[in-house]
Amino acid sequence: MNEKNEEYYGRKRSRSVVIIVRDGKILMEKVHFFERDFYTLPGGGIEEGETPEQAALRELKEETGLEGKIIRPLIVQYKGDGGIDYSFEAEIPADAVAVTGYDPEYEGGDNPLKEVLWMDLDEISEKDRAFLWSYGLMQVDGFFDRIREWEDEISYPKKDPE
Repeated sequence: MNEKNEEYYGRKRSRSVVIIVRDGKILMEKVHFFERDFYTLPGGGIEEGETPEQAALRELKEETGLEGKIIRPLIVQYKGDGGIDYSFEAEIPADAVAVTGYDPEYEGGDNPLKEVLWMDLDEISEKDRAFLWSYGLMQVDGFFDRIREWEDEISYPKKDPE
């Protein structure tokens, strides 16, 4: 990432994301930032004069090629740096096919978006799932019931006894 991009991504800014579920799977993006691959939701920064809903749908189109419709807001998070994160449940036409788009905010180098795919919760690491919970996945129909069925065992990395 070059200096301009580090300055851009380090700025205090508000962001919007969308959660889209089809057949129990979540539309996710495999991205490469901060020297690692991880999975995240389509979304990005809100531009001047744009509503959070408009930003979410614009980012969905840029990153996945999909035209969506907001169903309802899920979460508003006030970040310590002054920015606000918004998440929305959205829908797309049943026959719509996602493609790997681009991130126009990223200048130079490789496109950080590596793949767009539909993923089941069991295919997403606990680290990446944590972000899904913070963006309101539990409010999307069916996911609260799935979580209730999970066991109570702690499965995140445990420290080895010393």
